Amino acid sequence: MLRVVRNAVSPADERSTSYPDASIVVPVNAQGDIPAAVELLSDLGRYDGPHRLDIILVVNNYPDDQPPREIDDLRRVGARVIAVPSIRQSGYSVGITARAHGLRAADVEASILFDADCRVPHPTPLVNWYVSVLAGGAAAAYTGVGHHELPSGVTVRLRVFIHHAGRWAKRVLFGIPTIRGSNYAVMRTQFLELFDRGLIVHDMNVGPAIKSSGGRIEYSGAADMRVLTSGRFLRPGWMRLLRYIPKRIAYNVRMRRG
Repeated sequence: MLRVVRNAVSPADERSTSYPDASIVVPVNAQGDIPAAVELLSDLGRYDGPHRLDIILVVNNYPDDQPPREIDDLRRVGARVIAVPSIRQSGYSVGITARAHGLRAADVEASILFDADCRVPHPTPLVNWYVSVLAGGAAAAYTGVGHHELPSGVTVRLRVFIHHAGRWAKRVLFGIPTIRGSNYAVMRTQFLELFDRGLIVHDMNVGPAIKSSGGRIEYSGAADMRVLTSGRFLRPGWMRLLRYIPKRIAYNVRMRRG
């Protein structure tokens, strides 16, 4: 059963015996991610392991005087909500600044990072593995990623195949960690140090930056630890696919040289 620790709302002297084993940090775009975040919380609510978790939602992108009404609902279902009207920071992606903001509020080192629109079919083995490998000395870890909400069509399937083939080649042939935003775990202090030095400005920088700094990174391709990221933004069409292929090749070349 999911045991949520909401340290942010308890006095310090009452928190001493209730620290979590890990924090789960999720950026939530108030302009469209809140319903998806509720589904993610439902997935995490099926966690049935021994670890105590602090779920931190960083709700952002809304007018200063109009915080989303759903914030109270998210808190009632067990999440710690950090509400920030604008999370933007020059030179950094919005997603990575939101993750850093949530990590600064976390109370423990072990930190699991998801996107609001991802789904976690098997939360128990996934969370248990993340906590275990970070406790064992890894600086970061990640697992396989699939898709949900994929549009139909052969071109969409081909694009997904090319995407995963490229990730496999980088990881297996070139030794490049293919951490992506919807699913990875980090040790809080090292991530924030690299972020503050400008070495992590986007999720794609996380793996290479941690590896270059000497941190060990673990990967698991186990089927019961896959996370599903939303494919709703993919669109079918041969011209879209033909435009995507050279962009993907150029991206992989840049990552290889980096």
